[in-house]
Amino acid sequence: MTPSLAVIRIRNEHWWCPPIPVPLFLLWIPAILLAPLVLLVLWPVSFANGLPFWRSMATFWRILCALPGTHVRVEAQGNLVTVRIL
Repeated sequence: MTPSLAVIRIRNEHWWCPPIPVPLFLLWIPAILLAPLVLLVLWPVSFANGLPFWRSMATFWRILCALPGTHVRVEAQGNLVTVRIL
């Protein structure tokens, strides 16, 4: 299953921001439109590196499908940014 929503939270020592939902499914529209260009670029790159093209695409798809459930938390100088991919 591909990721469909990301929730971003930003916190500081003095203030906090409410969670910001980012609909990732809307990114599929430009991704589908740009897919032929991406394939034309990736094919020579994978061929030049000696990698099978379809195997590279399958690996990319597996990584994309494994993103749901990912939690990223970055804290620096009292600022905290949390990203959850659902």
